[in-house]
Amino acid sequence: MNTFLSSVAVLLSTLALLCSGYTAYQVFTLQQTLNAANVGNSTATTSTQRTSSVETNTALSNTTPSPLETSASSSPTTIAQSTATASAAIKPGQFVQPSFGQKAEVELLSVKRIKDPETGNRDVINVQMRIRRLATNGINPAESVGVYSTTARNPDTSETYKGVNLNRSTGSIALFTLRPKASADAYVWLRIPESVNNIDIFVPDTAAFKNVPVSN
Repeated sequence: MNTFLSSVAVLLSTLALLCSGYTAYQVFTLQQTLNAANVGNSTATTSTQRTSSVETNTALSNTTPSPLETSASSSPTTIAQSTATASAAIKPGQFVQPSFGQKAEVELLSVKRIKDPETGNRDVINVQMRIRRLATNGINPAESVGVYSTTARNPDTSETYKGVNLNRSTGSIALFTLRPKASADAYVWLRIPESVNNIDIFVPDTAAFKNVPVSN
């Protein structure tokens, strides 16, 4: 009888051990499955984040203007410089002064900086003017506008400037050679530093032209 009971006890112990092992195995398997699932979810999340980051960077690069686009756009400074250059040109009738009293008048047509063909420097200003006879009579043969003797002055420093030479001018315009109300165009080259942008111009026997802009 004792032997039988012992055998039964051993059998039950064995079955209990087998059940415990099987349960442990199931728990282990379930744990492995959960770990694998967690790893998969983490990988998917990381991949999604990387994809989102790439898409964001791509969108930013597409919306950021390129250097060429930036340089092509007009900045306020560039617009202001262009406006200043355009406004430097003399308008018709802007600079007109009497000459020889009321017998004639001189009108500035343009005051433009040019390059000296001999030196290559831009220290020369070409002053173009129009001389118009107003008087119908009483013109003295000696009354001539000496264009070649035209000078200029820096209104800021009072520095004076002279013509390049006689050959770089029209010379002089005699009023008696013009019919009443007729005009003649003339020019003179003045040597003026490139840094000077406004000048006073003095044509002989003519009222002064003050603060004349120099165009480039």
